[in-house]
Amino acid sequence: MALVEFRKEGFYVPAADVFIDPWRRVKTAIVTHGHSDHSRWGMSQYICSTLSEPIIRHRLGKINLTSYDYGKEWKIKGVKFTLFPAGHIVGSAQVRIEHKGEIWVISGDYKVEDDGISGTFEPVKCHTFVSECTFGLPVYTWLEQEDVFRDINQWWAANRENKVTSILTGYSLGKAQRLLAGLNPEIGPIYTHGAIETMTEIIRSLDVPLPPTKYITDDIDKKAMEGSLVLAPPSATGSSWMKRFGQVSIAAASGWMQVRGTRRRRSVDRGFVLSDHADWQGLNQAIKATGAERVYVTHGYTHVFSKWLSSQGYDAGIVETEFGEEEHPDKKTTEGS
Repeated sequence: MALVEFRKEGFYVPAADVFIDPWRRVKTAIVTHGHSDHSRWGMSQYICSTLSEPIIRHRLGKINLTSYDYGKEWKIKGVKFTLFPAGHIVGSAQVRIEHKGEIWVISGDYKVEDDGISGTFEPVKCHTFVSECTFGLPVYTWLEQEDVFRDINQWWAANRENKVTSILTGYSLGKAQRLLAGLNPEIGPIYTHGAIETMTEIIRSLDVPLPPTKYITDDIDKKAMEGSLVLAPPSATGSSWMKRFGQVSIAAASGWMQVRGTRRRRSVDRGFVLSDHADWQGLNQAIKATGAERVYVTHGYTHVFSKWLSSQGYDAGIVETEFGEEEHPDKKTTEGS
């Protein structure tokens, strides 16, 4: 019996009778982070990181939930579990599983660049590593985030000088707070869509330092907003919500902006390449650091990436999951890339 089995409900640890990030209803779920493709409603019991707890409680309502700090080991039926930082969003975790000398790590979503608010990805030694590969092609190579934020702030400053409101889109949980942490509030006021403001207040409650924002209400003074920056989820740009603004410039922050044509399909003026997932180099770096001999890849360019890993000497395989729908560049979504 394998330590982890791939079942129709999700990743299953039979010796402990628990699932990790299940996409169907089960008794006990260990959840890697708060995005809705990984934390789903309907489980009898949830387990997550301490930092994820308020996020998941907000998302799922009244649930039976236990949380653990990073690095704190606990046991279920003799199986050892430990959560380690994944660096994807605030509270995101990798799950280390150990039983009878065998160690697996389920990555969840992750990135290796420290964004300053989400914690630093921590490589965990294991025999088998289950890794996402959302951006598992060599074309996806990220710039340093300082360079990206310099470009974003210059774009905003130029718009402000011309009395143009800057609309910057990012997913309401994770991306929006990362953008907020990198914006220069000295340029002007920062306004937020309601979905983003709600999640930002939860992140602030975790002592994450973020600049002040103003929630956009129905009676907002359009004239007073000229030259300001508005953080909004991607789905808001095609809605009636946008009608309250005057002259605007719309930009999107996403890893998908690396590929030509995505900006046009999203109907934005500017595209900034900024992802909360590891790029090609980051994926390879993270996998090598685990020391794993066996690697399973999920959601992304799985066939290309698993073939590449096999050519590098890994025992590589593919696991079909129901993760990642929210990360597709042409989906109308509120979180993910």
